[in-house]
Amino acid sequence: MPTVLNSHRWAAALCAVALTSTAIADDAFGPVPVPAAAQSMQLGSLQLIALRDAQFVVPNDGKTFGSSAEVPIVGNLLKANNLPDDRVTLSVNALLVRAGTRVILIDSGLGPTVKGALMASLGEAHVAPDEVTDVLITHSHFDHVGGLAGADGKLAFPKATIRMSTPEWAWMKSQPDAAALVKVIDAHVQTFTPGALVAPGVTSVALDGHTPGHMGYEIKSGKQSLLDIGDMAHSSVISLKKPDLTMHFDNDKATAMATRKATFARLAKSNELVFAPHFPYPGIGRVVAVDAAYTWVPQVP
Repeated sequence: MPTVLNSHRWAAALCAVALTSTAIADDAFGPVPVPAAAQSMQLGSLQLIALRDAQFVVPNDGKTFGSSAEVPIVGNLLKANNLPDDRVTLSVNALLVRAGTRVILIDSGLGPTVKGALMASLGEAHVAPDEVTDVLITHSHFDHVGGLAGADGKLAFPKATIRMSTPEWAWMKSQPDAAALVKVIDAHVQTFTPGALVAPGVTSVALDGHTPGHMGYEIKSGKQSLLDIGDMAHSSVISLKKPDLTMHFDNDKATAMATRKATFARLAKSNELVFAPHFPYPGIGRVVAVDAAYTWVPQVP
Protein backbone atom coordinates (compact mmCIF):
# COMPACT_ATOMS: atom_id res chain seq x y z
CA MET A 1 0.00 0.00 0.00
CA PRO A 2 1.50 3.40 -0.95
CA THR A 3 2.77 5.45 1.96
CA VAL A 4 1.06 8.70 2.91
CA LEU A 5 4.15 10.00 4.69
CA ASN A 6 5.15 11.77 1.46
CA SER A 7 1.93 13.76 1.63
CA HIS A 8 2.79 14.95 5.13
CA ARG A 9 6.28 15.89 3.93
CA TRP A 10 4.78 17.71 0.94
CA ALA A 11 2.77 19.94 3.26
CA ALA A 12 5.80 20.40 5.50
CA ALA A 13 7.94 21.33 2.49
CA LEU A 14 5.46 23.98 1.45
CA CYS A 15 5.52 25.27 5.00
CA ALA A 16 9.30 25.54 4.79
CA VAL A 17 9.00 27.58 1.61
CA ALA A 18 6.64 29.95 3.37
CA LEU A 19 9.02 30.38 6.29
CA THR A 20 11.86 31.40 3.97
CA SER A 21 9.76 33.68 1.74
CA THR A 22 9.03 37.22 2.82
CA ALA A 23 6.92 37.86 -0.26
CA ILE A 24 5.41 35.60 -2.87
CA ALA A 25 4.88 36.77 -6.43
CA ASP A 26 1.53 36.18 -8.12
CA ASP A 27 3.11 33.68 -10.49
CA ALA A 28 5.12 31.79 -7.85
CA PHE A 29 4.47 28.16 -6.96
CA GLY A 30 4.00 27.46 -3.29
CA PRO A 31 1.96 28.77 -0.36
CA VAL A 32 0.21 32.07 -1.02
CA PRO A 33 -0.92 34.32 1.87
CA VAL A 34 -4.66 35.03 1.99
CA PRO A 35 -6.72 37.55 3.97
CA ALA A 36 -8.93 36.37 6.81
CA ALA A 37 -12.52 35.63 5.90
CA ALA A 38 -15.62 34.13 7.52
CA GLN A 39 -18.84 33.51 5.60
CA SER A 40 -21.92 32.37 7.47
CA MET A 41 -24.97 30.41 6.38
CA GLN A 42 -27.89 28.76 8.10
CA LEU A 43 -28.51 25.03 7.83
CA GLY A 44 -31.81 24.43 9.58
CA SER A 45 -31.21 25.45 13.18
CA LEU A 46 -27.43 25.26 12.81
CA GLN A 47 -25.12 28.12 11.91
CA LEU A 48 -22.27 27.16 9.58
CA ILE A 49 -19.28 29.43 8.97
CA ALA A 50 -16.69 28.84 6.25
CA LEU A 51 -13.25 29.98 7.44
CA ARG A 52 -10.33 30.81 5.15
CA ASP A 53 -6.84 29.70 6.15
CA ALA A 54 -4.41 29.56 3.22
CA GLN A 55 -3.82 28.77 -0.44
CA PHE A 56 -1.35 26.59 -2.32
CA VAL A 57 -0.28 26.80 -5.94
CA VAL A 58 1.19 23.56 -7.29
CA PRO A 59 2.69 23.00 -10.75
CA ASN A 60 0.80 21.00 -13.36
CA ASP A 61 3.75 18.65 -13.76
CA GLY A 62 2.20 15.22 -13.26
CA LYS A 63 3.40 15.05 -9.64
CA THR A 64 0.10 16.00 -8.01
CA PHE A 65 -2.74 15.29 -10.45
CA GLY A 66 -2.40 12.50 -12.98
CA SER A 67 0.87 11.33 -14.50
CA SER A 68 3.48 13.13 -16.59
CA ALA A 69 1.72 11.76 -19.69
CA GLU A 70 -1.55 13.33 -18.49
CA VAL A 71 -0.20 16.87 -18.01
CA PRO A 72 -1.82 18.00 -21.33
CA ILE A 73 -5.17 16.55 -20.23
CA VAL A 74 -5.03 18.48 -16.96
CA GLY A 75 -3.86 21.61 -18.77
CA ASN A 76 -6.75 21.43 -21.22
CA LEU A 77 -9.23 21.07 -18.38
CA LEU A 78 -7.79 24.13 -16.68
CA LYS A 79 -7.80 26.20 -19.87
CA ALA A 80 -11.38 25.21 -20.60
CA ASN A 81 -12.28 26.72 -17.23
CA ASN A 82 -10.35 29.96 -17.89
CA LEU A 83 -7.49 29.00 -15.57
CA PRO A 84 -3.72 28.93 -16.20
CA ASP A 85 -2.75 25.54 -17.62
CA ASP A 86 0.62 25.28 -15.85
CA ARG A 87 -0.57 25.35 -12.24
CA VAL A 88 -3.34 24.23 -9.92
CA THR A 89 -4.55 26.50 -7.13
CA LEU A 90 -5.90 24.83 -3.99
CA SER A 91 -7.51 26.61 -1.07
CA VAL A 92 -7.21 25.54 2.55
CA ASN A 93 -10.51 26.16 4.33
CA ALA A 94 -12.14 25.01 7.56
CA LEU A 95 -15.75 24.84 8.68
CA LEU A 96 -17.29 25.99 11.96
CA VAL A 97 -20.63 24.67 13.21
CA ARG A 98 -22.62 26.32 15.99
CA ALA A 99 -25.00 23.77 17.52
CA GLY A 100 -26.60 25.12 20.70
CA THR A 101 -23.83 25.49 23.27
CA ARG A 102 -21.35 23.53 21.13
CA VAL A 103 -18.88 25.33 18.88
CA ILE A 104 -17.50 22.71 16.50
CA LEU A 105 -14.49 23.30 14.24
CA ILE A 106 -13.90 20.83 11.41
CA ASP A 107 -10.13 20.73 10.72
CA SER A 108 -7.63 23.26 12.01
CA GLY A 109 -5.69 24.42 8.97
CA LEU A 110 -1.93 24.81 8.71
CA GLY A 111 -1.38 26.77 11.87
CA PRO A 112 1.38 29.23 12.69
CA THR A 113 4.06 27.41 10.65
CA VAL A 114 2.97 29.25 7.51
CA LYS A 115 1.08 32.03 9.29
CA GLY A 116 -2.29 30.65 8.19
CA ALA A 117 -5.26 32.99 8.46
CA LEU A 118 -7.54 30.62 10.40
CA MET A 119 -7.23 32.34 13.77
CA ALA A 120 -7.89 35.72 12.19
CA SER A 121 -10.83 34.21 10.30
CA LEU A 122 -12.22 32.92 13.62
CA GLY A 123 -11.90 36.48 14.85
CA GLU A 124 -13.95 37.64 11.87
CA ALA A 125 -16.58 35.13 13.02
CA HIS A 126 -16.38 36.54 16.58
CA VAL A 127 -15.18 33.21 17.97
CA ALA A 128 -12.34 33.04 20.49
CA PRO A 129 -10.12 29.91 20.50
CA ASP A 130 -11.22 28.99 24.01
CA GLU A 131 -14.87 29.01 22.91
CA VAL A 132 -14.31 26.03 20.59
CA THR A 133 -15.70 22.92 22.30
CA ASP A 134 -14.92 20.28 19.66
CA VAL A 135 -12.39 19.95 16.83
CA LEU A 136 -13.32 17.25 14.32
CA ILE A 137 -10.46 16.04 12.14
CA THR A 138 -11.10 14.67 8.66
CA HIS A 139 -7.55 13.27 8.54
CA SER A 140 -4.13 14.00 9.95
CA HIS A 141 -2.23 15.55 7.04
CA PHE A 142 -0.49 18.70 8.21
CA ASP A 143 -2.77 21.17 6.42
CA HIS A 144 -5.69 19.79 8.46
CA VAL A 145 -4.06 19.36 11.89
CA GLY A 146 -1.19 21.87 11.95
CA GLY A 147 -3.42 24.46 13.60
CA LEU A 148 -4.09 22.27 16.63
CA ALA A 149 -0.96 23.77 18.22
CA GLY A 150 -0.25 27.46 18.54
CA ALA A 151 3.00 29.32 17.93
CA ASP A 152 3.90 28.65 21.58
CA GLY A 153 3.65 24.91 21.01
CA LYS A 154 0.61 24.61 23.28
CA LEU A 155 -2.97 23.67 22.45
CA ALA A 156 -4.52 26.25 20.14
CA PHE A 157 -8.02 25.35 21.36
CA PRO A 158 -7.44 24.67 25.05
CA LYS A 159 -11.00 23.71 26.01
CA ALA A 160 -11.78 21.57 22.97
CA THR A 161 -12.03 17.81 22.64
CA ILE A 162 -10.19 16.69 19.50
CA ARG A 163 -12.03 13.91 17.67
CA MET A 164 -10.76 11.70 14.87
CA SER A 165 -11.45 8.17 13.73
CA THR A 166 -9.72 5.32 15.54
CA PRO A 167 -7.73 4.18 12.45
CA GLU A 168 -6.65 7.76 11.67
CA TRP A 169 -5.36 8.41 15.19
CA ALA A 170 -3.46 5.10 15.12
CA TRP A 171 -1.90 6.06 11.79
CA MET A 172 -1.02 9.58 12.96
CA LYS A 173 0.75 8.19 16.03
CA SER A 174 2.81 5.90 13.77
CA GLN A 175 4.23 8.80 11.74
CA PRO A 176 7.60 10.17 12.96
CA ASP A 177 6.90 13.59 11.43
CA ALA A 178 3.77 13.92 13.59
CA ALA A 179 5.40 12.97 16.90
CA ALA A 180 5.68 16.49 18.32
CA LEU A 181 2.07 17.34 17.57
CA VAL A 182 0.86 13.98 18.88
CA LYS A 183 2.54 14.76 22.20
CA VAL A 184 0.74 18.11 22.43
CA ILE A 185 -2.75 16.78 21.66
CA ASP A 186 -2.59 13.22 23.05
CA ALA A 187 -4.53 13.81 26.27
CA HIS A 188 -7.28 15.67 24.43
CA VAL A 189 -8.03 13.19 21.63
CA GLN A 190 -11.17 11.05 21.64
CA THR A 191 -11.50 8.50 18.87
CA PHE A 192 -14.63 7.10 17.28
CA THR A 193 -15.70 4.29 14.99
CA PRO A 194 -16.39 5.47 11.41
CA GLY A 195 -20.11 6.14 11.02
CA ALA A 196 -20.55 7.37 14.59
CA LEU A 197 -22.50 10.47 15.61
CA VAL A 198 -19.67 12.70 16.82
CA ALA A 199 -21.45 15.95 17.74
CA PRO A 200 -25.01 17.29 17.71
CA GLY A 201 -26.22 16.95 14.11
CA VAL A 202 -22.81 15.73 12.88
CA THR A 203 -22.19 12.14 11.75
CA SER A 204 -18.86 10.79 10.55
CA VAL A 205 -18.81 9.28 7.07
CA ALA A 206 -16.00 6.98 5.91
CA LEU A 207 -14.56 8.34 2.65
CA ASP A 208 -11.87 5.75 2.11
CA GLY A 209 -8.58 5.98 0.26
CA HIS A 210 -6.90 9.27 1.08
CA THR A 211 -5.52 8.16 4.47
CA PRO A 212 -6.19 5.01 6.53
CA GLY A 213 -8.97 6.66 8.57
CA HIS A 214 -10.08 9.55 6.37
CA MET A 215 -13.54 10.85 7.34
CA GLY A 216 -16.15 13.14 5.92
CA TYR A 217 -18.74 14.73 8.19
CA GLU A 218 -22.43 14.92 7.34
CA ILE A 219 -24.16 17.81 9.06
CA LYS A 220 -27.95 17.63 9.34
CA SER A 221 -30.67 19.82 10.75
CA GLY A 222 -34.27 19.06 9.92
CA LYS A 223 -34.51 18.27 6.22
CA GLN A 224 -31.28 20.12 5.35
CA SER A 225 -27.84 18.56 5.15
CA LEU A 226 -24.27 19.29 4.07
CA LEU A 227 -21.35 16.92 3.61
CA ASP A 228 -17.81 18.03 4.45
CA ILE A 229 -15.79 15.82 2.09
CA GLY A 230 -12.33 16.51 3.53
CA ASP A 231 -9.70 15.46 0.99
CA MET A 232 -11.90 13.11 -0.99
CA ALA A 233 -11.38 15.68 -3.78
CA HIS A 234 -8.89 18.51 -4.12
CA SER A 235 -9.57 20.51 -7.28
CA SER A 236 -13.01 21.87 -8.13
CA VAL A 237 -12.11 21.38 -11.80
CA ILE A 238 -9.85 18.33 -12.14
CA SER A 239 -11.38 16.15 -9.43
CA LEU A 240 -14.89 16.52 -10.88
CA LYS A 241 -14.16 16.52 -14.60
CA LYS A 242 -11.73 13.61 -14.30
CA PRO A 243 -12.41 11.80 -11.01
CA ASP A 244 -10.45 8.79 -12.29
CA LEU A 245 -7.20 10.75 -12.54
CA THR A 246 -4.65 9.79 -9.90
CA MET A 247 -4.16 12.13 -6.94
CA HIS A 248 -0.63 11.42 -5.78
CA PHE A 249 -1.26 12.19 -2.10
CA ASP A 250 -3.93 9.50 -1.83
CA ASN A 251 -2.68 6.59 0.25
CA ASP A 252 -4.71 3.94 -1.57
CA LYS A 253 -5.18 5.45 -5.02
CA ALA A 254 -7.56 2.83 -6.40
CA THR A 255 -9.85 3.05 -3.38
CA ALA A 256 -9.72 6.85 -3.35
CA MET A 257 -10.70 6.92 -7.03
CA ALA A 258 -13.63 4.59 -6.43
CA THR A 259 -14.74 6.69 -3.45
CA ARG A 260 -14.62 9.90 -5.52
CA LYS A 261 -16.70 8.44 -8.32
CA ALA A 262 -19.30 6.85 -6.04
CA THR A 263 -19.60 9.90 -3.79
CA PHE A 264 -19.91 12.37 -6.66
CA ALA A 265 -22.62 10.19 -8.20
CA ARG A 266 -24.52 10.15 -4.91
CA LEU A 267 -24.14 13.90 -4.34
CA ALA A 268 -25.24 14.74 -7.87
CA LYS A 269 -28.35 12.60 -7.40
CA SER A 270 -29.22 13.96 -3.95
CA ASN A 271 -28.34 17.63 -4.68
CA GLU A 272 -26.92 17.80 -1.16
CA LEU A 273 -24.80 20.78 -0.18
CA VAL A 274 -21.05 20.10 -0.03
CA PHE A 275 -18.15 21.72 1.81
CA ALA A 276 -14.79 21.02 0.16
CA PRO A 277 -11.79 22.36 2.12
CA HIS A 278 -9.54 22.68 -0.96
CA PHE A 279 -12.08 24.14 -3.39
CA PRO A 280 -12.09 27.92 -3.93
CA TYR A 281 -13.20 29.76 -0.81
CA PRO A 282 -15.77 29.49 0.71
CA GLY A 283 -15.79 25.91 -0.62
CA ILE A 284 -19.57 25.50 -0.39
CA GLY A 285 -21.62 24.33 -3.35
CA ARG A 286 -23.24 21.42 -5.14
CA VAL A 287 -22.06 18.66 -7.48
CA VAL A 288 -23.96 18.52 -10.77
CA ALA A 289 -23.75 15.71 -13.34
CA VAL A 290 -22.73 16.93 -16.81
CA ASP A 291 -22.43 14.33 -19.57
CA ALA A 292 -20.18 11.58 -18.20
CA ALA A 293 -18.56 13.76 -15.53
CA TYR A 294 -19.44 16.42 -12.96
CA THR A 295 -19.16 20.14 -12.41
CA TRP A 296 -18.97 22.29 -9.29
CA VAL A 297 -21.65 24.92 -8.72
CA PRO A 298 -20.55 27.29 -5.92
CA GLN A 299 -23.16 28.49 -3.50
CA VAL A 300 -21.94 31.62 -1.78
CA PRO A 301 -23.56 32.04 1.65
